Amino acid sequence: MLAGRLEIATRKFAVREVPVPEPGPGQVRIRVRAAGVCLSDVHLIDGSLSPLFLDAPEVTLGHEVAGEIDLLGPGVEGWQPGDRVLLQAGERCGVCQNCRRFRDPCLAVRTRGVDYDGGWAEYALASQHTLVAIPDGLPYDQAAIVPDAVSTPWGAVTETAQTAPARAAGVWGAGGLGAHAVQLLRLVGAAPIVAVDPLPAARDRALEFGADAAFDSADPELRSKVLALTGGGLDVAFDMAGVAQVRDQAVRCLGLGGRLVLVGLTPDPLTIENSIPLSFRGQRIIGHYGSSPRAVEQLVDLTRYGRLDLSRSISGTYPLADAAQAVAQLQAKRDNPIRLILRPF
Repeated sequence: MLAGRLEIATRKFAVREVPVPEPGPGQVRIRVRAAGVCLSDVHLIDGSLSPLFLDAPEVTLGHEVAGEIDLLGPGVEGWQPGDRVLLQAGERCGVCQNCRRFRDPCLAVRTRGVDYDGGWAEYALASQHTLVAIPDGLPYDQAAIVPDAVSTPWGAVTETAQTAPARAAGVWGAGGLGAHAVQLLRLVGAAPIVAVDPLPAARDRALEFGADAAFDSADPELRSKVLALTGGGLDVAFDMAGVAQVRDQAVRCLGLGGRLVLVGLTPDPLTIENSIPLSFRGQRIIGHYGSSPRAVEQLVDLTRYGRLDLSRSISGTYPLADAAQAVAQLQAKRDNPIRLILRPF
């Protein structure tokens, strides 16, 4: 079968033939119908991100995956070949102290397509407990992006930030994560919602997704505009871009007791130019990564009952063989994509 493989030592990426995997005990084989292309995949290829737990010299990329069950491994119950599913983006390690004692959270969560083979392939393996059934009305391409592009901002908004209705929220970066963050903030009742992005097209999209205002990050009057709109500053701000420079800017737009949630990833230092107001105003900076399995299930239910529409989120599709072209488009931000999709079949 074809698979998009990354050599970690050289960061050489290529789509090439590999053996079709066989499911072991408790595993299923998935015929992949759609796989998302995420900026994290780009960062793995360019070397700015590295696997923490990978025990092989290379890995099949792809942590946003949906398809149908092709084959059951020994001991799998409750699933049948042909079932439509998406795959959680990661799973518990099973060996850390918390896992051995059946406690949350796992201390060493493994990420699909990073620490073990993912879904940029014609077939992928998945542990049965990482499967989430999807309704017939949810297309595979939209289902595939739920376990990161949508669930990561959902987890940030609802769990890490505990965003409250009718409280001001800001989103820095209106790309794949940020556009969904705006949509989800509106769903939970945040108001007003401010989007900040240097690209005019991204700001327009943020307004389409439900932002009340969209500002250029290069605007020298940005802080005063945010304070005027919100009546004193943001209750919560989200860095969805993973750009070090915007973090100081976002902190300066917070109100009393405001929180900055770091969602986008960057290896660059976290620098706050003047930290005295941060202490004086009781503000916080909080890290966030991924989401809980419950978040993915909640989002599937929200699509099932018509509360969440992801049809605008798919910016384009590529055959799996052209995965490198999809990576190049996302890296260059050509046509300002939200999510690009690989189709193995």
